[in-house]
Amino acid sequence: MSRKTKIILTTSVVTAFAVILAMNLTLGDKQVDRKIESIYAVADAQFARTMGVMLGPALVAGNRAQVLLNGEEIFPAMLSAIRQARKTITFETYIYWSGDIGKTFSEALSERARAGVKVHVLLDWVGSSKIEESLLGAMVAAGVQIERYNEPHWYNFGRLNNRTHRKLLVVDGRVGFTGGVGIADPWTGRAQDPEHWRDTHFRIEGPVVAQMQSAFLDNWVEVTGNVLHGEPYFPPIEPVGEHHAQVFTSSPGGGSETVQTMYLLSIAAAAHSIRLSASYFVPDDVAVDMLVAALKRGVKLQIILPGPLIDTEIVRRASRSTWGALLRAGAEIYEYQPTMFHCKVMVVDELWTSVGSTNFDNRSFAVNDEANLNILDAEFARRQVEIFEDDLKHARRITLEQWEQRPWTEKLWEHAAGLLGSQL
Repeated sequence: MSRKTKIILTTSVVTAFAVILAMNLTLGDKQVDRKIESIYAVADAQFARTMGVMLGPALVAGNRAQVLLNGEEIFPAMLSAIRQARKTITFETYIYWSGDIGKTFSEALSERARAGVKVHVLLDWVGSSKIEESLLGAMVAAGVQIERYNEPHWYNFGRLNNRTHRKLLVVDGRVGFTGGVGIADPWTGRAQDPEHWRDTHFRIEGPVVAQMQSAFLDNWVEVTGNVLHGEPYFPPIEPVGEHHAQVFTSSPGGGSETVQTMYLLSIAAAAHSIRLSASYFVPDDVAVDMLVAALKRGVKLQIILPGPLIDTEIVRRASRSTWGALLRAGAEIYEYQPTMFHCKVMVVDELWTSVGSTNFDNRSFAVNDEANLNILDAEFARRQVEIFEDDLKHARRITLEQWEQRPWTEKLWEHAAGLLGSQL
């Protein structure tokens, strides 16, 4: 091969790599780049109407949600529902690793598949990279249908940066689960030490479960082209509780502004308080401006974030680079100390609760496929506030003075990390 040919081939490879990298890094729709005006409160009927119109599915009545804290409550509830399945199980998750809990879920799903239940599992290709092929093989042999989201092929390599971050489990079309938990051993236990993470998940019954099933189906059809429908997946559901709820999705291909719009509308409608538990918090300028505007309206803003025990240190550094304006405006920012804090819960005015897979960052807002459960109910929200207050007891507040006096090396490191904010 001549030197000229080698140069041409090398240039072609480098160019192709650069194009693919650019396609990945720019994946996502244009995001909301203007503040949303505050013209009504969460308690106003207009808020619920707006959320139903702008996010897609309307808030429906007749639901009952139960909060589950940490693996010791989350996993038994999920496994109990799986083991009681009679017709269908649909399960989508970002993280599924090998380990004790991964094996337990595999065995439960396999047993139901052998019993004749139609079991559909959608795993993100990146997030499930730590699962052993033998575990997957055992499930497939039992009759579980397993698919990988955006598994790389030559024809879709430009979409590698788009991951499904959704965490959805629906059993018989009647019982649903969502929240922050992944299927991996760090989520087991009760957040009792650094090896066992703090997280929150929710169990939901009622008509809104059909919306959660639809959220799963959104990605299932995308990957397989197969539409799951009929009574086994969408049975008639009678009201079972008092909660008004909705499940909505966002994705680069289907309008990624949805989840960002939900957060910004919620912030704009806050009249009294915003409590945000966020495992990854890297707000853009618009979000910061809106949070500052809420503080100036007299809204109390409290945020709990991971502390030194975090699985991605660069995210913590990028987050800290955004705190200045918030702290100066009076925000209370806390870092959870005992272990990794993986919760993703927002409570506004002790009335509106949002929980799901979404992080408060541009990756969730623009790049990932996400799904959230929103609940409009004062009693339910007050329970979430109690949980938030308990988490505060294990968190350290970061004051403006402490933030401003951190070493210059930390400031430099955080500024550098902040430059990558669009991809974190």
